[in-house]
Amino acid sequence: MSGIKIEEVVSTTKRERVAAHSHVKGLGLESDGRAKDNSSGFVGQKSAREAAGIVVELIRTKKMAGRALLFAGPPGTGKTALALGIAKELGPKVPFCPMVGSEVFSAEVKKTEVLMENFRRAIGLRIKENKEVYEGEVTELRAEETDNPLGGYGKSISHVVITLKSVKGSKQLKLDAAIYDSLEKEKVSVGDVIYIEASSGAVKRVGRSDAFVGDHDLEADEYVPLPKGDVHKKKEIVQDVTLHDLDIANAKPQQGQDAMSLVNSLMKQKKTEITEKLRQEINKVVNKYIDQGVAELVPGVLFIDEVHMLDIECFTFLNKALESTLAPVVIFATNRGTCRIRGTDIRAPHGVPTDLLDRLLIVRTSPYSTDDIMRIVDIRAQVEGVQIEDNALGLLGEIGGRTSLRYVAQLLSPSLIIAQTQGGRESIQRSDVEAVDNLFKDAKASAQILHAKADEFIYQ
Repeated sequence: MSGIKIEEVVSTTKRERVAAHSHVKGLGLESDGRAKDNSSGFVGQKSAREAAGIVVELIRTKKMAGRALLFAGPPGTGKTALALGIAKELGPKVPFCPMVGSEVFSAEVKKTEVLMENFRRAIGLRIKENKEVYEGEVTELRAEETDNPLGGYGKSISHVVITLKSVKGSKQLKLDAAIYDSLEKEKVSVGDVIYIEASSGAVKRVGRSDAFVGDHDLEADEYVPLPKGDVHKKKEIVQDVTLHDLDIANAKPQQGQDAMSLVNSLMKQKKTEITEKLRQEINKVVNKYIDQGVAELVPGVLFIDEVHMLDIECFTFLNKALESTLAPVVIFATNRGTCRIRGTDIRAPHGVPTDLLDRLLIVRTSPYSTDDIMRIVDIRAQVEGVQIEDNALGLLGEIGGRTSLRYVAQLLSPSLIIAQTQGGRESIQRSDVEAVDNLFKDAKASAQILHAKADEFIYQ
């Protein structure tokens, strides 16, 4: 148990692809929990947003761990957007792990292993430690070079001289050459506020000193005040990791430096399963840290889209996993009605077994009205930097009413290209939308063509 590594855990958080929902900034709720008409990029779906707001409060107060929620509604009614709105409301410190039901079908790893990996990705651990650090604004940073001991023309770095300034004074440090790589990795330069751990030599860049605010035209940095107290002090370091980060950090075998170890590591499969024994050992250490008050458990959110793609084995596993002491909040989403449960001949609502449905709080999403579609398209146009005239926006609303929201959202960029190439304009007019709508077909129109001209196609 003492061999479990907690420090220097590299995050394995997945990067979210949210291009289609980049306009969603939250759930758009009043302080009393009621949904606003148009706020935080959300339009309509008031009852679903208010229900999601209650779930956010339950997650914040840690009263919903191990419970599950199901967003059920037709395609294009904002189910994924609601889940992302919940993630935005919870903030970056609460783990949010999105996945799609079909991700579990892998040739390398068992289905249940993929689910367990994502379960542990959605459970955070906030570790607090008092460490001896050197903290301050970098006023001098210089690498001292020496002749390469192996000969040749190159130079090697012998040590690094760095001067840190705080409110109470400044201190010059002479650091080992190995720390130079950490400084380079963090992209530390003069004017940055950093801290260096005295025991391990780990370097962390906190941000840019607020004395440099306004030096650049594009302010892309986070500005922080000059650290208080002395440069050399004790500081409470807070590290946010997930249980999956700990699994990965401790699952990697310590390889030797010889040629055979290198060859063996290359021949091994790239993706390996983490044993249940290792997870139990990590859980013991995590529980010990929680009991000692060193760490705090942060149950996050696991979002499984297209849940009807899971099969009966996965659903059985989910029943067990939701009862575990270490379980996140699970949000499912599906656009299916009554359909067959994969792996069986049984038909059930949403393709989910009834014993799992009994555990879920179900939130319904309904189709958008024409006015809602117009407002959403207007928001998307602002996000994409597209200028659109009112009559063109009205036509897009009409098209969305007979087709779908997703279809009209995809017409924005082609309409702009038509406006630029054929009209030499930067704003979309009604004629541009009509031209694009004639060029492309939505799913319903394509299905009608297939039905009307069935004889012209093969394999009917």
